[in-house]
Amino acid sequence: MKCDLIIIGGGLVGASLVSALIGSGLKIALIEPHEAIPIPQDNSWDSRVYAISPGSAEFLQKIGAWQLMAPERLAPVREMIVYGDDNTANIHFSAYEIGVAELAFIVENRQLQAAIWETLRSSDSNIQILCPAKCTAIDWHESHVDVHLSDGNRLQSALVVGADGVNSWVRNQAEIEISKHPYKQIGVVANFTAQLSHRHIAHQWFRRDGVLALLPLPDKRVSMVWSTTEEHAATLRNQSVEMLCQCVEEASSHTLGALQLITPPIGFPLNFVHVNKLTKPRLVLIGDAAHGIHPLAGQGVNLGLRDVRELAKILTARGKQNDCGDSMLLRRYELARKEDILALELVTDSLQKLFNNANPTLARLRNLGLAMTNRIPLIKNRLMRHALN
Repeated sequence: MKCDLIIIGGGLVGASLVSALIGSGLKIALIEPHEAIPIPQDNSWDSRVYAISPGSAEFLQKIGAWQLMAPERLAPVREMIVYGDDNTANIHFSAYEIGVAELAFIVENRQLQAAIWETLRSSDSNIQILCPAKCTAIDWHESHVDVHLSDGNRLQSALVVGADGVNSWVRNQAEIEISKHPYKQIGVVANFTAQLSHRHIAHQWFRRDGVLALLPLPDKRVSMVWSTTEEHAATLRNQSVEMLCQCVEEASSHTLGALQLITPPIGFPLNFVHVNKLTKPRLVLIGDAAHGIHPLAGQGVNLGLRDVRELAKILTARGKQNDCGDSMLLRRYELARKEDILALELVTDSLQKLFNNANPTLARLRNLGLAMTNRIPLIKNRLMRHALN
């Protein structure tokens, strides 16, 4: 089978790229090893959520996914309060201050995954979805790429897009070097019902044992993301429901009153991954295959969707260039994305190291910086506007 573009990885990023390229005239194959996620038929809640920026929401609406999600499962974030670890310093972000309706939307992982895949069901004949299907080898040639599948089939393409996650098999096959260090932290996530209304405010605490966030869900529900030490994460996951609720209540200074657990806590390891090259001949990396950042800023999925937006724009505006794997197109993508990725890598990694340090002098300086930033509207507004993209 010959095609113009093979996308390996059908998660949020890979599937949304396919959807964004529907009608582009490109013959596309999407390869995903796992079964597609159906839209849930029950009322249960997904423990893993994303903070979707207005820019990403606009893109998702453009490809037809946003409107497929039930509005009652979405929660806008209109304010965000970030607290230092001295119980006094904080910074307050408000959508009202910069003249927008919301800073972000909190969306469940499976709801968004299912909605994006739903947009592919009515895709044109140029889209071939191979799911489940597993790649076994890639052969790189000057004019094309051969992708071998476990069922013995072989696909030929002008370009391969690696969208297969932070431990990318595609990236390894291309021998692209990475810089990686573990944070020795676990991201523990769970959902709760709160006694008090969250009033569409996201709360985040930089604590000595990590970073705790309570994100608004519909009604009085909240989603917890606690990036903490491996030992503390094990304690959180193994203790009783009553003790977990009490622990989160105390860590959040009882901001939302008593909490009741909705979903059991799950955890995932946190690592920093810097990818030295986003492209190689006949290859582009997007999403977590192209970068891995700490979740403290809640920007990982938005960074990946900005990759998609840029690559889709370049490929659809290629003009008379029939070869979508042309080196000039790939170079244009890498130049367009490099600054955004490096900036978020630097900010998230630096903040994690800054607040994960017990030095008392450094503690005073970081809390002072947080309080001072809150008093400088110009800086605060720039931070908010960047996060809207």
